[in-house]
Amino acid sequence: MESSTSSPLDNPALAALRGPHAHFADRHGNAVRYQRDVCPMAALPDNPTLGDWTDAAALVGAGTSMFLPVVDVTPPADWGLQMRMNGVQMVDDGVAAAPDDEAIELTTDDVPEMLDLVRRTEPGPFLPRTIELGTYLGIRRGGRLVAMGGERLHLPGWTEISAVCTDPDNRGQGLGSRLIRALAHGIRLRGEVPFLHASAANTTAISLYETLGFALRREVMFQSFVAPHEIRR
Repeated sequence: MESSTSSPLDNPALAALRGPHAHFADRHGNAVRYQRDVCPMAALPDNPTLGDWTDAAALVGAGTSMFLPVVDVTPPADWGLQMRMNGVQMVDDGVAAAPDDEAIELTTDDVPEMLDLVRRTEPGPFLPRTIELGTYLGIRRGGRLVAMGGERLHLPGWTEISAVCTDPDNRGQGLGSRLIRALAHGIRLRGEVPFLHASAANTTAISLYETLGFALRREVMFQSFVAPHEIRR
């Protein structure tokens, strides 16, 4: 398992937005974020300076929130705390990756159904253009989308599995596990390593991921801050 020292996984949104996902980035100085209809995540350099936070305020706008995943940082006093949640980061440690004959690759035509499934299952943020971040797979029953999952953060050598969800009427059939294995298979074919994040409180999901072959890499923090209403220049 990779050490936490100098790894892109330590600040994955920054590594993605400076690397494979640079074409999705909005920037101001050292602050960077995904385009608003793609993903809510933003990033700052490691150990951000006061100047970096000033860049962040200019990037998101006065009184607007900024979601910083994985890193645990403390903003200047004029920023407000909106959300703080303990999480875990897990990496492939022997996932039985395999394609799935029933899983189909979803396209932009499927986005309305995907958004509806996300609204009903709440797997985490999924926006109208999130599908552009990577491969998304789904399973249909009777023509209806009942399970999905896909790739979100893409950084050098690593791809995050995210938005795995199953319609409540179709749970207990292992559909989510099958999609995770299929996604892991596709990621490995590119010579990359799958990883994922979960809320530390979601012990059921963490146990499932461990059963599938993911191992805890580190505990992380998900935070959202609100920029000051008067931005320093």
